[in-house]
Amino acid sequence: MTNTITFNVRHTHQLTQQQIGALRTLLDVVYEGEFSPEDWDHALGGLHTLAWQGAQIIGHAAVVQRAVLVGDQPYRGGYLEAMGVHPDWQRRGVGRQLMRRVNTQVERGYDLGLLSPSDEGRPLYAGTGWLDWPGERRSFTPWGIIPTPDEEVMVYGRADLGLDLTQPLTCDYRSGDVW
Repeated sequence: MTNTITFNVRHTHQLTQQQIGALRTLLDVVYEGEFSPEDWDHALGGLHTLAWQGAQIIGHAAVVQRAVLVGDQPYRGGYLEAMGVHPDWQRRGVGRQLMRRVNTQVERGYDLGLLSPSDEGRPLYAGTGWLDWPGERRSFTPWGIIPTPDEEVMVYGRADLGLDLTQPLTCDYRSGDVW
């Protein structure tokens, strides 16, 4: 058996039912059973970067489009969801390879990238160019714009945008975790 890892990108609609099942199983393993139905829903409808070892999916990162405001300026955000590498393959560079591909997708298709980091994932994201958002974080909701001070957000932006990270950052509303 070879240790060669290959990567490909597929939109949700291009994934087979077998791949969707394998992906859901991978995320349940990676997130130790804490990957909710809302988390799964958030990961669908965008681009899936898949890491393969033979016929097995060993890593995944989804980028889905979200509307965000920086201050009062609207941007098209590429939001990273369901990032994970099978425990047997962690600390072997698979996550870094996934993030290099995610960064390229963000650079080519979105104004900026956004993610809500786990403590375990923060060093990987920071090491691939993502920055903590120190400004106020908030969300559009059915009840108006609501501050989300307990949510941590990291961003990856094009230098030409000149983003002011001290401005409020507002995301669109969704079920489950808004960030």
